[in-house]
Amino acid sequence: MASVQERETPSLVVLVTGAARGIGRAITVRCLAANMKVVAVDQNETALERLSREVSGGLVSLVGDVARQETAGAAVARAIESFGKLDGIVSNAGIFQSAPLGETTLDEWRRVLDVNLTASFLLARAGERALRAARGSIVLMASTRALMSEPDTFAYSASKGGLVALCHSLAASLTPDVRVNAISPGWIHAREDEGLREEDHAQHWAGRVGRPADVAELVLYLLDGERSGFMTGANLVLDGGMTRKMLYVE
Repeated sequence: MASVQERETPSLVVLVTGAARGIGRAITVRCLAANMKVVAVDQNETALERLSREVSGGLVSLVGDVARQETAGAAVARAIESFGKLDGIVSNAGIFQSAPLGETTLDEWRRVLDVNLTASFLLARAGERALRAARGSIVLMASTRALMSEPDTFAYSASKGGLVALCHSLAASLTPDVRVNAISPGWIHAREDEGLREEDHAQHWAGRVGRPADVAELVLYLLDGERSGFMTGANLVLDGGMTRKMLYVE
């Protein structure tokens, strides 16, 4: 018997970028478990093939670089061709780069912004007509780095801050047909090959480090217009309370 959550979730067609690994994989698997159809986009062909083998039904995949506008157009077209509509876009693909200011090249800066920020614009533009027709939604994957920083993360922090601003700009522009929201995860432990210490968990008010499944559940909620239909233009911080802590060095 299907769970209550699965019965309540409508049959949606969703495009997920960065879908083959980490948070994107968790989102893809959770959407499929909720009887959604997913167009999974990733640059890693091997990881996409592995994902396709490990899930059953409802998935089509596309290998592509999200920073290229051709990829956005092809992904939206794949959704329409495969499933006849497009209800949601989850712009999750992202890359991280860290280097001192004087060692950060212009090419590195541009690449991070292209993948993390410009790709979301390209997807929204390519999917606008289909999303308006479906009265659908867009979920942008920002970060708590949009609100706080560690040293030497210039392009990454700028790209995530840009996503928060793009979120409310798109929400204002696509209303009332399309809802647009952003998620700003904090520490999400997406790599199984890296261990965690007790002190890593203890520093979070929630008592633990975040999991990809935590993000996937929030994405599922935002995609479902029956449950989140009054939410648009919002940036939801999902960080176990970390950005609200007052820290002093003695």
